[in-house]
Amino acid sequence: MEYAIGRPGRIITVVLSEGEELYESIESLAAKEDIHSAAIFITGGFREAGVVVGPKTENPIVADMRKFTGPGEALGVGTIYCDDRGVPKMHLHAGIGRGDKVMAGCPRGGVKIFLTLEITIIEISGITAARKPDPQSGFKLLTFS
Repeated sequence: MEYAIGRPGRIITVVLSEGEELYESIESLAAKEDIHSAAIFITGGFREAGVVVGPKTENPIVADMRKFTGPGEALGVGTIYCDDRGVPKMHLHAGIGRGDKVMAGCPRGGVKIFLTLEITIIEISGITAARKPDPQSGFKLLTFS
């Protein structure tokens, strides 16, 4: 186990509107506001998204990507940490659905907003953390220094 202890910094509220792209919007805001570490909460609507719902295979890890076509509801939590180049990257997991069709996973791949999405970002101050390449998994994993 690795861990770091920080404290709440700024709290930023964001509203995205119809057609805006989630990752592009939040990662550019994080860069503009110089956010290196944060927790993020979302609630609202998705029009479409590619969603990783687990691995197709474990060795090597290959993502099982599914398409969500809404409009539908979304509720999620995640984090923002910089990658090994110092660029803020969001990692989010969410429950997404419409009617009886519900999925949970990591929305990626062009997440477009339906009507509105409310986002709360709680900056974490006092820690040094980054997503760095992990040679074993091939993913950029969170590390503390």
